[in-house]
Amino acid sequence: MRIRPATVAGSFYPADAAELTRTVDTMLAQVSLPAGVHSSRIIIAPHAGYIYSGTTAARAYKALPAGTRKVAILGPVHRVPLHGLALPDCDAFATPLGAIPLDRPLCNELIRMPGVSIFDAAHRHEHGLEVHLPFLQRRLGEFSLIPLVVGDASAAQVGAVIDRLRREPDLAIVISSDLSHFHDYASARNLDQYTVGNILAGRMLTNHEQACGATPINGLLHSLKSAPLEPVLIHLCNSGDTAGDRDRVVGYAAIAFQEPEHAKHA
Repeated sequence: MRIRPATVAGSFYPADAAELTRTVDTMLAQVSLPAGVHSSRIIIAPHAGYIYSGTTAARAYKALPAGTRKVAILGPVHRVPLHGLALPDCDAFATPLGAIPLDRPLCNELIRMPGVSIFDAAHRHEHGLEVHLPFLQRRLGEFSLIPLVVGDASAAQVGAVIDRLRREPDLAIVISSDLSHFHDYASARNLDQYTVGNILAGRMLTNHEQACGATPINGLLHSLKSAPLEPVLIHLCNSGDTAGDRDRVVGYAAIAFQEPEHAKHA
């Protein structure tokens, strides 16, 4: 079996399995969903080190349905140039908590879509997908994975992939993104509130300074035009609220996209 090893264990999150379990379980236990947020198959969650963004991410993961059996993660590529979207050439992703198998039939189907390819280099040292995995392992138990890094791609291209993923039963979609980077605390709060306001209103983001995951976010917003869901802000903060100084902060948001109440009871 070809396994993509954990590459940021020990830096972004604990490398020891017992410590990692305690860390994740504690974060999940300490947070709750605000009123009006119910089970959601699509979330936006941050991908920074757990001491900075873990409590925000934990809130997003708590919105995922307990019966989820497949998870697709779409996040920005940070280290190598990439056109389109890329899947890895492996059978599983490893974390200190164990290996997560790829959903090979669904991955093989996605590879046949325009703009989707296999490109291992884009995954080799990428943290933006990996940091979600231990939380998902503790929240969901066993599941299969569809890991997609997103580079230079149109909203329509990414949206088409998300459209296909949304048709898959028992599948959740995690859009991986932080918000603004390295502004002072007050400026970041204003910038991030503006960015989140656009996302909640369904307006495309205009640049990656608003959110490093602007491209997968815009792909999601494109998909929601034809099959709308109700976006709900779960939590918004920055590293100045958690473990960093307030001179150069990074913003984090947890957002759920859920069926409107009237649709649930129709």
